[in-house]
Amino acid sequence: MHRRRATSLALIAVTGSGILLAPPAQAGQAACPRVTIGSGWYGDNQARLQQLVDHHGRCAPHRAGGRTKPVAVFDWDNTVVKNDVGDATLFWLLRNGRIRQPARGDWTTTSRFLTPDAAAALAGACGPLARPGTPLPTGGPGGADCADEINSVYGAGATRTGAAAFAGWDRRTTEPSYAWLPQLMQGWSAREVRGFAAAARTENLAAPVGAVQQVGSGTATAWVRYYDQQKDLINGLRKAGFDVWISSASPQPVVEVWAKGVGIDPDHVIGVRNTTAPDGKFTAHLQGCGSVGDGADTMITYIDGKRCWINQEVFGVRGPAAEQVQPAARRQVFAAGDSDTDVSFLRDATALRLVVNRNKNELMCRAYDNGDGRWIVNPMFMEPKKQKPTPYPCATAGYVDRDGGKGPVLRDDGSTIPDQADSVF
Repeated sequence: MHRRRATSLALIAVTGSGILLAPPAQAGQAACPRVTIGSGWYGDNQARLQQLVDHHGRCAPHRAGGRTKPVAVFDWDNTVVKNDVGDATLFWLLRNGRIRQPARGDWTTTSRFLTPDAAAALAGACGPLARPGTPLPTGGPGGADCADEINSVYGAGATRTGAAAFAGWDRRTTEPSYAWLPQLMQGWSAREVRGFAAAARTENLAAPVGAVQQVGSGTATAWVRYYDQQKDLINGLRKAGFDVWISSASPQPVVEVWAKGVGIDPDHVIGVRNTTAPDGKFTAHLQGCGSVGDGADTMITYIDGKRCWINQEVFGVRGPAAEQVQPAARRQVFAAGDSDTDVSFLRDATALRLVVNRNKNELMCRAYDNGDGRWIVNPMFMEPKKQKPTPYPCATAGYVDRDGGKGPVLRDDGSTIPDQADSVF
């Protein structure tokens, strides 16, 4: 993607990038909100976003009347904020001893995908520390091994000895290490988890950029920041009458706490959701979507699962149909994401798709191919990555199938996307 000059907004026209431009506000009509923060936007991205607001916002002449609000959906971690709020919460839980010993000390009860090797490693490191159902003292001097093992399984998907921690999952609908964080919150209520997340948020916003913290015997990232550019964009979209949602593979209560910082209410957040016991406490199982029932733990907000959850929660599509691409009138007009986790819901967006470049293969293959002119790529707003020295392997291994096998990234017509060079960094 190359730098382009901003295009005039004065006339209705179809630009070379496929964006409809709205006419200027009529007499007596309020102008559309402006995307005001320019620093950090690449090329004509700011102008393209302004075109989106001008054409689809309630300020546009053709939007007069009772038409349905246009929908915009943002991923959260590393899209709206720098760093990962799920990670920040796990580190807080470990430092403060808020993860419970599982039932019977059996770690396989925390994830149906946990391998015997991982269950044995966790039992060995954590088993002697607490009775089943009680918090593990992972923040104390005797709990470092347990904290380290949990952190390794979560962060690396492997035990400290390098054995695979998870096996047997569908790579297009779930990611067991992401799902494991809310599953580790079993025994707490949503209100309690929101309190934990709020404490972690306070610490991570107060910590200086680049700060690290002690977790177990090692160190981990200790800071998170909101991207000013994304806060401004979300605010502008909401003022223009867009229905703005957050969809994240971090736990639901955690994202709810953070989303308040950009004005998004909990009922417009879609995270990974636990099932609850009759006493209101979280279980180690997850809510389902589409054809997947509650407790099956196989359809979280991840790639095709993210599509399902958005169709279900935003557009009211129920049952197996929620897993399918919907007609244009029942899809978001705008989407923003940074990872292969976001590929499906970004592809569903009908007008514009913003990609924050973190060098993720499938996502960048599709964004740089840009067959319909609706993709825009922006470097990370903080600590942007350097140019990827080799092309993305789109034609051979950019796509990860359900069983983990790799293959070419295909367009909608079945043709193969050629390897793409990294040009926005």
